[in-house]
Amino acid sequence: MKPFRIDIPQADLDDLKERLRRTRWAGPLPGGWDRGVPVGYLRELAAYWADEFDWRAVEARLNAFDQYTTMIDGQTIHFLHVRSPEPHALPVVLTHSWPSSVLEFTEVVGPLTDPRAYGLDPATAFHVVAPSLPGFAFSPFPDPPDERPWSIVRVARTWAELMARLGYDRYGAHGNDAGALVTPQLAALDGEHVVGSLITAGLGIPTGEPGELDGADEEELASLAELTAWTSGGSGYGPYLAKRPQTLSYGFVDSPVAQLAYLVERFKEFDGWSPLKEPVARDLVLANASLYWLTGTGGSSSWPYYEGAAGLPIDQRAVPTGVSHGGAAIMRRIASRRNDLRWWGDAVSPSHMVGLAAPETLVTAIRTFFGLL
Repeated sequence: MKPFRIDIPQADLDDLKERLRRTRWAGPLPGGWDRGVPVGYLRELAAYWADEFDWRAVEARLNAFDQYTTMIDGQTIHFLHVRSPEPHALPVVLTHSWPSSVLEFTEVVGPLTDPRAYGLDPATAFHVVAPSLPGFAFSPFPDPPDERPWSIVRVARTWAELMARLGYDRYGAHGNDAGALVTPQLAALDGEHVVGSLITAGLGIPTGEPGELDGADEEELASLAELTAWTSGGSGYGPYLAKRPQTLSYGFVDSPVAQLAYLVERFKEFDGWSPLKEPVARDLVLANASLYWLTGTGGSSSWPYYEGAAGLPIDQRAVPTGVSHGGAAIMRRIASRRNDLRWWGDAVSPSHMVGLAAPETLVTAIRTFFGLL
């Protein structure tokens, strides 16, 4: 394992600003967000990125944490590894979202590792391991690429190996979005060492199994219908990424505005991100856009789609399960049939990217669930 520190060359930052200022802008189409990211909105955001956004502050924030890289199964894995001063602390591996990064966890690492410093009970403290998913940011794919597909199972095996190399034979696991796919798979694969699997959401989605909706009231059925409409709608980015990710990747690595527009559209689609509603601060959105741009990983981060790995979390009974931002009670009942469900939280986040928008709810959830175990 090699210590790692982020140090983006100034020439790369200067190049980013120059490209932003020389953007060849498309003309506006009729309509608003339903046609894509509006030109006026993106121009203002790109100007802020070029003239006011401070990448060095983001870099310093990440460099405040111990970081390392290691090679596992032919893949460079970058990860934060922050040990708690509390001797009884439980190791926990945190897996980030798509299209996001380990930036999700910058506000949760401190309270989890050093609860005394935040006025929290030190009885529940954690050693935090937060890897960058393969193909994301500082875990770039090799060139030439490994032709073996990256599946959620392969990522879970990689995480199990990482935790073993760190000497952790008993640890917890948490994830959101893409991380919520990895976390229960890791539990099923390495149940001998994983003590619990906590995800933000995704369990209890009806599958059509006979009797699973028995007892559901009108409010619960309406909630499920709304969820189904959300997951089945959208811009169609998923099918395109599953078929032609290489085509999009040229724009991502040649035009920072193309990369920014794509990420902003995802946040808008997931959360209703607009000038009137920004559940994730613009500096955090731009920090993620910068991370993707500066590492050239906008295309490679889409592997969950073209490898067929995107979907819903698996059900597993190898270890206890918790859900922090659970949905309707009917979903809890469905999830409890398929998992050893120990906790179903009712936390609320204004964004699908929970760690970015509501880190305090994530800290509370992790401390609560693993405290039960």
